[in-house]
Amino acid sequence: MATDPVASQTPEVELEAQGDLPPEMAELARNKVLMLLDGIREPVLHVRIRLTRMHNPATERPFIAQADLDVNGRAARAHVAAESMSEAIDLLRDRLARQLARLRRHWEAQRGALPKADEHEWRHGSEPTHRPDYFPRPPEERGIIQHKSFSLARESVDEAAFEMDTMDYGFHLFTEINSGEDSVLYRTAPAGYRLAQVHPHPEQLGTTAVPLTVSPAPAPRMTSATAKGRMDALGQPFVFYADEFTGRGNVLYHRYDGHYGLITPAE
Repeated sequence: MATDPVASQTPEVELEAQGDLPPEMAELARNKVLMLLDGIREPVLHVRIRLTRMHNPATERPFIAQADLDVNGRAARAHVAAESMSEAIDLLRDRLARQLARLRRHWEAQRGALPKADEHEWRHGSEPTHRPDYFPRPPEERGIIQHKSFSLARESVDEAAFEMDTMDYGFHLFTEINSGEDSVLYRTAPAGYRLAQVHPHPEQLGTTAVPLTVSPAPAPRMTSATAKGRMDALGQPFVFYADEFTGRGNVLYHRYDGHYGLITPAE
């Protein structure tokens, strides 16, 4: 049976460049991102590209490229850093291509088709990291400068892994649908995922498609100030904890600017 042709798309592109960049870099990034959209059946509603050059001499990879796409209501995101802007744009294109491939396989599965893995499809753990470096801000100067509160998605571990990977996040806070527990999913080396829960219930998770280990320890109960003290002392990328007052799962995370961000569930 013949498949529907894929229409070429030229969606609205919002492009931002900061930090003394050659003007041709913006057009290069725009063209490379738009070239990826030719193979997508779903309409791409919006594209946002941000290019940044950091001028901190302590930053080894000062060129940062980020793209956020709205693909028929689903988000795809990529965020990379490199030693030159042209390299960052190439890395952005490659990472975004993988995110879009995940979305394509997701839609194929929804339509009842058999998803086909690409011969050179990226597998977790096989790619060197190209994430931006953290600004080396001393612990005593760090503050919780951003607080996001929203209703946590109720989803399975596999759905959480799909969302985390498509959005290029380092972790994902959600409510695991079978156990009803606030949970955080994150990647482990060399491959796989690890789940931590406010109250662990590994027996209620069922079988997962992603390789998964579950932390047996319940989330420690603390305040955001205590969590910040732990981050200051240990230098972890994030701390998952149960709020001392609400008991809900919270995440305090290290931002690339060296400060902290806090994610809490909306009550």
